[in-house]
Order: sequence, then C-alpha cells, then structure tokens
Amino acid sequence: MGFLDILLGRTRPVAPDLDALFALPSAAVTLEAAAGFRPTGLGAVCFATVEGAAFEQTHREVQALLDADTERGGVPVELSLDSYGYSWLISRRPPDQLPQLVNDLHAVNSSMEVNGFGPQLLCSLASFEDERGRRLALVYLYKRGTFYPFAPLGSGEQRDSALELQVKAALADDLRTEPDLGRWFPVWGAPGL
Repeated sequence: MGFLDILLGRTRPVAPDLDALFALPSAAVTLEAAAGFRPTGLGAVCFATVEGAAFEQTHREVQALLDADTERGGVPVELSLDSYGYSWLISRRPPDQLPQLVNDLHAVNSSMEVNGFGPQLLCSLASFEDERGRRLALVYLYKRGTFYPFAPLGSGEQRDSALELQVKAALADDLRTEPDLGRWFPVWGAPGL
C-alpha cells in the first residue's frame, strides 16, 4: 500500500482464506449447543455466471471430481441458477458428514480460483435447521474472508435479525465473523433455505 493510498483512505481487499471453511465443523458443534441448529447436509457455492468454454470445462471438472466421491451415495452435485442470475453449485451429503461437505465446498472454490475464476466467486454456505424447522445458513464471503449467519423467516423476504446476532455471538470464538453488518447480504433463494 502506497502513501497516496493511505492519504486517500483506500485499502487493499482482504485475500480470501479458503482454509477458513475448515472451521465449520467445530462451529457446528458450538451452534448446536448454543442454539440447537444441526447441519442439513446441504452446502453451496455461489458465483457470477460466466459464459465460455473455459468456464464450462472448469465446471465439468469440478462436478466430475465431486461426483466421483462414492460416499455421496449416488446424489450428484447440482448446478442451479437463482432468480437474480447467479449460479449455485450445490452439494448434498448426509447431515452427519459436515466435514466431507466442507471438503466439497473447498474443492469447488479452489478449482474455480486455480482456473482463473476467483473474481466470479461470491460466497459459500452450509445450511442448518433446528427442531422447530427454522433454517439458518453460515455464509462465507469469498472476497472478505469472513462468515456471517443468515436466517430467513417464513416464505417472504424477511430475516430473523435477532437469531443472526445470537449466532454471531455464539460463534465469535469459532469463526472469523464479518464485523460490518451492512455486508451481511441476504441470500434469498439460496439452496437449502
């Protein structure tokens, strides 16, 4: 960072730390103890849709890599497009296989990054549910290297802010949480929510 950048208040973007995803299994233990949420076995990586042969090849490689995993139980990785035009690569595992789900998310992010599609990566999420049927996602912001909880309410576009703040406090020692609440973007229509 140069002197002029300091004077003008510009900062460098935080480099993504994909290894932060590996903190999710221990955070899940804390989340269950503190708020009663358990993994659903669903995770997804969101990225800006890209056209072209290079991206299609990368997508096929990632899907083949994850589909080759015999522990998956025959459930293929899915590609879905949401109503906002973003793509989601969805991985499903049995709920007790959160570490394997995290490996899937890490593999997708790493493959996209290595093949030059890092700028298109937006976020990754792991889905959780409590006994009352409330849904929650722990969302990893790729460009910020931080997590935040997202808890949608019912079928409309409303969120349970109190629950999100409760989860943030409970996971303070487990995950690097995004300090700027303005960056806790709603992921309406995200898989598993």
